[in-house]
Amino acid sequence: MEKLKILLAKGRIYESVYELLSDVGISIYLPDRTYFPVTNQEDLAFQVVKPQITSLLLANNKADVGFSGKDWVYENGVENDVEEIMDLGFDGVRIVAAIPESRDFEKLLKAPVTIATEYQNLTKHWIEDKKIQGTVFRTWGTSEGFVQDTEESIAQILIDNTSTGSSLKANRLKIVDTLMESSTRMYASKEAMKDSEKRQKIMELKMLFETVLNARNRVMLEMNCSKDNFDNLIKGIPSMKSPTVSPLFGGDGYAIKIAVKKSEVPNLLPKLQSLGATDIVEYELRKVML
Repeated sequence: MEKLKILLAKGRIYESVYELLSDVGISIYLPDRTYFPVTNQEDLAFQVVKPQITSLLLANNKADVGFSGKDWVYENGVENDVEEIMDLGFDGVRIVAAIPESRDFEKLLKAPVTIATEYQNLTKHWIEDKKIQGTVFRTWGTSEGFVQDTEESIAQILIDNTSTGSSLKANRLKIVDTLMESSTRMYASKEAMKDSEKRQKIMELKMLFETVLNARNRVMLEMNCSKDNFDNLIKGIPSMKSPTVSPLFGGDGYAIKIAVKKSEVPNLLPKLQSLGATDIVEYELRKVML
């Protein structure tokens, strides 16, 4: 089989995907001053690129798989030219419009405005949808600095991504609209998905990623229980499927295992104890296949 060519975006996406690959057993090492990581998988080939162009390369069939924020897929206008395989859920952000806190949005739009942004195409679509008399001013980072509450401000509206909104607040800006929500996703080229061998490998990678992501949200709980408390305990505990039950040595009770969501644990532990569970142990999972 021809090697599956995978694009890794620089920056935050690289770190998140690197950790995910490592957790599924795929190691990569990026030598200094190079863009082609070395891997322990003979059927995979990696290349590091800027996150803004990952989806463009996939749309033009220059690679088979890539990891990109949904925002850049839509910014590049290639949402119909690549295939989304799965949402990894990393680096969740909103693409928002923001203005100085003291300004009124409706009043601001009564005159022509300049909009500072890295998202030229998303902004142009937003201007058309809102019927705004707007001019796009292209920035290359630190976009908040171009929108100030002064007459000399270069722009009056900012369109940027935000996760918590803290950077906007620090620059005395308020959100007035949300253009879209975005997160890191796994995409494939249309040509790769037409190739049966590549498609199979891509879906195998998806399955491996899902097992790790499922495990990150769950823990295993082990506990012991007397025969007298067994029925009530089994009725009162959640599990992914059915709990694993085995008799204790000597026949004095049962050992029980359940896989549960991490978010359930704070409320579940007191409940288990009240239902008669003892010797409760919690531990992390590495992979979970549902």
